[in-house]
Amino acid sequence: MLLPRDISSCASLLESCCSTKNLQMLQLLHAQTIKIGISHNDFIRAKLVSGYSSCAQMAEAHCIFSLLNRHSTFLYNTLIRGYSSIKEFHCSLFTYYQMLNAHKPVDCNTLPAVLKSIAGLSALQLGRRVHVAVLVNGFTSDAAHCNALITMYSRCGDLGSARKVFDKMSERNLISWSAMMGGYGMHGRFTEVFQLYEMMVDLGVLPDGATSTTILTACSHGGLVEKGKEHFEMMRESYGMKPTIEHYTCMVDLLGRAGQIEEAKELIERMEVEPDEALWRAFLGACKIQGKVDIIVRGRNLRSAEL
Repeated sequence: MLLPRDISSCASLLESCCSTKNLQMLQLLHAQTIKIGISHNDFIRAKLVSGYSSCAQMAEAHCIFSLLNRHSTFLYNTLIRGYSSIKEFHCSLFTYYQMLNAHKPVDCNTLPAVLKSIAGLSALQLGRRVHVAVLVNGFTSDAAHCNALITMYSRCGDLGSARKVFDKMSERNLISWSAMMGGYGMHGRFTEVFQLYEMMVDLGVLPDGATSTTILTACSHGGLVEKGKEHFEMMRESYGMKPTIEHYTCMVDLLGRAGQIEEAKELIERMEVEPDEALWRAFLGACKIQGKVDIIVRGRNLRSAEL
């Protein structure tokens, strides 16, 4: 491969590494920038920070970030989001505090990632302070901020505040509905999950794969076997959705918790995708609870005692 020899060409290729998450190419280009003497250029360094962050290589991203002469809001956002994406929530929030101490303004991409990190740590009081920042900066009508607030409050156990944010939204997308339903499901409030689902459908909003996963999980944890079966059938017949491995896993878990091992086995036998570890774990866990030690599924002899 012919490697670029100027700043513009290198920057363009580094940008493509961000979108494709091609770490091998990114490292090759980084070496090339050093070889041709442009690695010290702030524009190139900024592209490298973005590239390494998108590839979840946060040590490299932070190291290059520290060498930059100027730190923009965009680059702080990149690190905050990068740390959050690999569940390094404390590092994400520390970077946010560094950004505030550097007197950099937040923009529409800053606070959703911050709220994701707060949700990961269940830091409710901090979440409330960041909610104030959302209000002060005029982001209350932005769906991404509202969805992040709903998720944060739900994860922190404050469903009342989550619902207030949800109810005040002028426009809701599927993520909004799924986040609120997921919050209720997480805390065992299954009646509210299905009330919201019915409200959503009545308003003409059709569920997607993520929403269906939320519904099936609520059915599983709530022991609502018939409702879960009904929704699983509706996915294909009413909404034209092809079930994914996540949907099959939810159904296997639902049937297994209800002691319907044979039906779960039949579902696995006829499913159109290959079972993964999570599905086998759900199935074998149910077998173990029901005292089924040996069982043959899809030509495999499984032993629940091995769990």
